[in-house]
Amino acid sequence: MHTYAVLIIGSGFGGQCAAVNLLKAGIDDFRILERRDFFGGTWCQNTYPGAAVDVPSPLYSLSFAPYRWSQMFAEQAELRHYTEQLIEQFGLRERVELGADVEGVEWDEAEKRWLVHTRARGTFRTQFLINASGPLSQPVIPNFPGMDRFQGKTFHTNNWDHSYDYRGKRVAIVGSGASAAQVIPAIAPQVEHLHVFQRTPHWVLPRADRKFGRFQRWLLGLKPAYKLLRWLIYWQFETRVIAFKYSRPAIHLVQRHALRFLKRQVPDPVLRQKLTPDFTIGCKRVLVSSTYYPALSRANVTLHSREHGIASIDESGINSVDGEHLDVDLIVWSTGYDATDGVISYPVSGKNAVQLRDVWAEYPRAYLGTSLPDFPNLFIVTGPNTGIGHTSALFIIESQMNYILDCIRTVRAKGLRSIEVRRDAERTYTAMIHREMQRTVWKSGGCHSWYQSKSGHVIAMFPGFSFSYHLLTRALKPADHILS
Repeated sequence: MHTYAVLIIGSGFGGQCAAVNLLKAGIDDFRILERRDFFGGTWCQNTYPGAAVDVPSPLYSLSFAPYRWSQMFAEQAELRHYTEQLIEQFGLRERVELGADVEGVEWDEAEKRWLVHTRARGTFRTQFLINASGPLSQPVIPNFPGMDRFQGKTFHTNNWDHSYDYRGKRVAIVGSGASAAQVIPAIAPQVEHLHVFQRTPHWVLPRADRKFGRFQRWLLGLKPAYKLLRWLIYWQFETRVIAFKYSRPAIHLVQRHALRFLKRQVPDPVLRQKLTPDFTIGCKRVLVSSTYYPALSRANVTLHSREHGIASIDESGINSVDGEHLDVDLIVWSTGYDATDGVISYPVSGKNAVQLRDVWAEYPRAYLGTSLPDFPNLFIVTGPNTGIGHTSALFIIESQMNYILDCIRTVRAKGLRSIEVRRDAERTYTAMIHREMQRTVWKSGGCHSWYQSKSGHVIAMFPGFSFSYHLLTRALKPADHILS
């Protein structure tokens, strides 16, 4: 059995950030467990055509690791290079166990340790466990009748098969969210015909992208300039919360801007009607693209709305609900992830064999979106209600690290063995989250989105300014915790 002071599950930005913060705190007795056979998370896994970030790159980066970005919205290859640079810069590669697919974890009360069982790497034992598997790591594929009969090629955008040549083929892409909005413009000019199956339309805003020149990239290499640009972008994006939560007139102004953009880019009134959402902007994730609408307007692209959706699949293609049969060679599932109810995919057994799936049966919740009663020394990176719809998720991750490292340092400094959030503290925090959520567009915008769990509670998002969350995590509140 392998024993470490800290184990981190997941090697994406959350896991990397946790690892670097441990090293900075003088804690080097840790390992990163990665289920795949490569290190790096989202931007090494998602290699579909057109993959790119939808937050400006100088903000979508870790504060301690500036980078000379080539453009405002980095594409997947550059994000992967940034990830690999982080891994090399901080010597993380020798601290990862690849192929360590976690099957379950359990708390050993006598030893005050977590036992982490993996499929191929045996069992690990640790005092502190950080889950950084991420909310967008479990792809979801809907179950249509006849799927197993299809003789063509199928795959999810999360696992794009680059050995398959889609050029000149008849392709169906199921879904019209963030990944689809990037894939569609990338492949539409190269396929014979593209069928896009849209359950509900999304609001789209233009992408203010730009290439950085040589002098600008040089400036990005200077820490003061990089920090200044980060904060300028941060405060510009932070104002969006005013529309999402505090000001209906402000959000209606944004919505009118989106409608004008739609009208300008889609002259066909029939197609434009199909692409016009019936909910308030922001209720679902807003897409940022200047190429999505033009791609859907191409002669070789057909948009199928809900009333013309998929009824079944057979050997040669798709049968729509209105009786049409579409011959296709490839079906791409761009159908998202189990990002709320499935935020942790493996069984977790805490004190007195309390099961996390039972605690979260109604809906997932956690103190600061990070820790839970009955689960000592367990910390969840990007846990319930830590998502952010207006700025960089990495800002939230770094804020969580303040709290997590405070917890670990406190236990070690006092010569103790465990820290656990008090039940009343978690309940008070969760009540505040969902009370504040009532005022947001995510709750009252008239849509059903992946932000919500099956219960109807909005689980993905933090209902306020990101700096408010940062202030909550700046210092450990001992009165909210049990130390033993």
